[in-house]
Amino acid sequence: MRSPEAKVEEAVMQEWCGRDVPRHYGRPDEEYRAALESLAVIDRSWRSRLHVTGRAPVDMIQGIITNSVPPLPEGVGEEVVEGRAAYAAVLTRKGKMVTDLRVLRAGATEEAGLLLDLPLPGAEAGIAHFRKFLPPRMARMQDVSDATGMLTLAGPEAAGVISREALGLRVEASGLQALAEDAYLSVGSTPGDGSAPLGGQILVLRSGDLATPSFDVLADRPTLDALRRRLLAVGARPMGRGSWETLRVEAGRPAFGAELTEDTIPVEAGIQDRAIDYAKGCYTGQEVIIRIRDRGRVNRVLRGLLAGDVPTPPAGTELFREGGERSIGRVTSAVLSPRAGQCIALAYVRREVEPGGEVRVRDPDGAPAEVRELGPGWALGS
Repeated sequence: MRSPEAKVEEAVMQEWCGRDVPRHYGRPDEEYRAALESLAVIDRSWRSRLHVTGRAPVDMIQGIITNSVPPLPEGVGEEVVEGRAAYAAVLTRKGKMVTDLRVLRAGATEEAGLLLDLPLPGAEAGIAHFRKFLPPRMARMQDVSDATGMLTLAGPEAAGVISREALGLRVEASGLQALAEDAYLSVGSTPGDGSAPLGGQILVLRSGDLATPSFDVLADRPTLDALRRRLLAVGARPMGRGSWETLRVEAGRPAFGAELTEDTIPVEAGIQDRAIDYAKGCYTGQEVIIRIRDRGRVNRVLRGLLAGDVPTPPAGTELFREGGERSIGRVTSAVLSPRAGQCIALAYVRREVEPGGEVRVRDPDGAPAEVRELGPGWALGS
């Protein structure tokens, strides 16, 4: 990592979903390299966090989300608990997505309630949906986004630095590295009555969003701000959304607002293994999901594209067969990947377009792109 004296560049901002967020900090190439070789940190507190408490918050949320609410975390050491988050979707009756989200227990007791972590592009619709369908006599929802926050640490040094700087060595780096995606360890305690989610906790959750080891750290805002200052002081490189997006597309991970929208059925995006518990009880949109599983199939699927040395196509760019007249898909996200040495993209294509095939970008005679099935290392030859 850089020396403690290294200068932190001023953020170059961009407008995204009605909010100004850092695009980069002067040298996006160095941010990207740090995320692969050492440590980069990005403040993603722009996501929304909702605290749900009341007489039966678990039962009420179960009837809305596609996955099952996770069990209570278990103690694994002095003031250390281990648990897991549930990645899920909220659907309309027609099976279309309102938002995706992660659901966590807000503490180690039922009274602590639930913490819902929503993406910025889906937060407004998601919050409106919960307000409409959560009965106030059974579950109360409070927006705690301003009181809490989230940092993502990315890179091979992330686990060691988190162990030392965030968790005070109460959890070894090896323990963090061994976490499965969406599993977490937290240090500290929260009030048992659920009055202050994350009030005394630092929660470290393993993420699979990026093509490099990464962890999400959730805490109250003062704790998180102090942690970010410590991380920069020991040499972590601040990272903006630009490098984040490159690493996300390299990982083949769909994101709400890009691949996931109000027109998406989860199966189209290939998130069903993560987001859907087919054995759980009823939830809104379940009939459509079960019908697709048992008797039907979707008309489009999310794939990766290797587009070569071409200008990055904007989202919405149409795809064609060579010489064909009808569009067979569209680009959702595209980046120039330094490791792949070319433009890569995520795109929806017709189900009959097989991996290994070729599409044309922008028009039937446009630049060719190879279609890839998404998975670990899909664009990087591993």
